Amino acid sequence: MQIHPLITDTATLAALCERLAKSDFVAVDTEFMRENTYWPELCLVQIADRKEAAAIDPMAPGIDLKPLLDLLVENEDVLKVVHAGGQDIEIVHNLTGKCPHPLFDTQIAAMAMGMGEQVGYSNLVESMTGVKLDKGARFTDWSRRPLDKRQIDYAIGDVTYLSQIFPRMLDKLRKTGRGAWLDQEMERIADPANYVNDPDLAWQRIKVPSRKPEVLGRLKAIAAFREREARKKNLPRGRLVKDETIADLAVHPPRSQGDLAKVRGLAASWAGNDIGARLMGAIEAATVMPESEMPAREDRRPGLGKDGALVADLLKLLLKVRARDADVAPRLIARTDEIDALAAGQRDGLAILEGWRNDVFGKDALALVEGRLGFSVKSGKMVMSEVTG
Repeated sequence: MQIHPLITDTATLAALCERLAKSDFVAVDTEFMRENTYWPELCLVQIADRKEAAAIDPMAPGIDLKPLLDLLVENEDVLKVVHAGGQDIEIVHNLTGKCPHPLFDTQIAAMAMGMGEQVGYSNLVESMTGVKLDKGARFTDWSRRPLDKRQIDYAIGDVTYLSQIFPRMLDKLRKTGRGAWLDQEMERIADPANYVNDPDLAWQRIKVPSRKPEVLGRLKAIAAFREREARKKNLPRGRLVKDETIADLAVHPPRSQGDLAKVRGLAASWAGNDIGARLMGAIEAATVMPESEMPAREDRRPGLGKDGALVADLLKLLLKVRARDADVAPRLIARTDEIDALAAGQRDGLAILEGWRNDVFGKDALALVEGRLGFSVKSGKMVMSEVTG
């Protein structure tokens, strides 16, 4: 494989992307920093096909990433291969409003191959190639310039090995007939809706010890305020206002801006500055959360009382048995919320009762819930058997 020198100009990047556009797939990875910013700071992009690989410096003066971004989000003929690519996809989405597509994530594929639920890249490389990667540059500051040879070599390795591993994984998936199992998962992670941070939904990530509609209404308003301020200032959310401070403000709202000086987690200056005034404006404008937006009570799911929780536990045990038999990660087959819904009596709209998931797990799960299937132990191994009589 040809390894190019670090690309720092648009013409070289455009020529590379023109060649890669003729490939059937490209392996993609990014290096970024987000400790001090709201938006992840893209510091390096690595890309490879079967023949060549390169690292691209997005921080180089005057470079235009459009040829690369067009390849990733506009070219439907080239499959984009990533490993645990959620954050890489997020960065591309932030830059373009679109996601790389079509997409293949080797970490998800590894679940269908019985390699575990969250196999790391270095472990995947070692298991499939026997090569043990040098992790020395893993926690480097990718924003500092110039990048040294060790950093670039480390980064390039993330796509050169990925381009070798992917065809092998694809062959194995085809032989086992499990390639189709992954289609739904790959489309899910490529959905742009996953990477839109709606300020009006930011409250859902914050825990507050109250279900009062007026408290949740303030929580929504304050969380949205923080999201917009953090974006505008390009600061991490928690550096602007911590989650626990937002929860405290929602439960115990200050009566005046001067009271902000007494709030733990806020600088005393908020009592008299503009950002403090905007926070008070958000609190004062907050409305009671309507019933349609109220979060569901965990203990009010239909039928999932104490007995329902025990049924869910049995279903999770069945999931482990069926995942073991199929040699696939349980997480790929079913999510906890789907299992709880089935235990609570829901039947419609559950992925576990459709397609391959129904064949592997769903039909037996339904039989267990309806009393037509039971557990038994034979030769020290858990097995399922039909319940008769």
